[in-house]
Amino acid sequence: MTAITSAVPGKTVTLQFDDNALLPLLYGDHDRHLARIEQAFGVRVASRGNRISITGVPAQVEAAQGVMRGLWDRLARGGGITSGEVDAAIRMADVDSDPRLPLSDLPAIRTRRGAVAPRSPGQAVYIDQLARNELVFGVGPAGTGKTYLAVAQAVALLQAGRVDRVVLARPAVEAGERLGFLPGDMKDKVDPYLRPLYDALHDMLPAEQVLRRIQTGEIEIAPLAFMRGRTLAHAFVILDEAQNTTPVQMKMVLTRLGEGSRMVVTGDLSQIDLPGGVKSGLRDALETLEGLPGVAVMRFGNRDVVRHPLVARIVEAYDAREAASRERGREVERAKERPRRAAEENGTAK
Repeated sequence: MTAITSAVPGKTVTLQFDDNALLPLLYGDHDRHLARIEQAFGVRVASRGNRISITGVPAQVEAAQGVMRGLWDRLARGGGITSGEVDAAIRMADVDSDPRLPLSDLPAIRTRRGAVAPRSPGQAVYIDQLARNELVFGVGPAGTGKTYLAVAQAVALLQAGRVDRVVLARPAVEAGERLGFLPGDMKDKVDPYLRPLYDALHDMLPAEQVLRRIQTGEIEIAPLAFMRGRTLAHAFVILDEAQNTTPVQMKMVLTRLGEGSRMVVTGDLSQIDLPGGVKSGLRDALETLEGLPGVAVMRFGNRDVVRHPLVARIVEAYDAREAASRERGREVERAKERPRRAAEENGTAK
């Protein structure tokens, strides 16, 4: 692939590709990949033969060119391209990201099923934190890959022999009287709460291997209450949905770490299901531990959502409504304060 640059209003870059057989995969059905890049960067993309020209604001053209190069390199290495990969490349080339790394230089988690690469700038930082720190907090909205990447790192370390077991825990918020009415034994009762962790495991390992490792104790999936009184040595521990822990529960889990262990705590502070008036253990832990050596905190944003693009817009809409509600609340409080302040000022004047 070669690049030919010409000067026109704004900036135009022309890319020339040397393997026509790969072009349909690069363009997508009905050029949908090119259309997605146009929409994302506000540029004009035109194709003719084995050439693509990109025209627009220089910074946006540069970012779009980086995406095209990264996708082409992926195809040249024998990989495939889906709409999800195109969206991921667009997020990684975000002109607001600082710095922007070439796709080939990004960190990745390597399992025997292949490399798990970041699909947003926040994920790239998170993967690096998972490799470097003993305790990592991943906080942010749904769909940002907090739990999925933590499970991938856990499986990678287990397969490499760097930990002896993986412990996955989740609070069962309804695990009081209501849980008792569900059919089956304890495992049957709590499995619905732990299903997202099973789903992530099955993406990393063959189904029979997941079952075998669970039976041998190399992988343990348990509700939070089962962690009390234990010391977890040479283990990779993941606490998911941590926003639904209490401060006491959170302290209990964090102090389970033993020699040679690592822990990842994930959660979304906008989806707390605890009873009113109960402080989230995740919020309390962040206020207490952020900044300590060996502790890393990754706060994902809406641009890190890697599910359907509509999910990011849904999250943004809810955030905007909550922000407006908070502002209305502050305005009501200010309105209540005005008469009191006026009365105090009048009293002072007298």
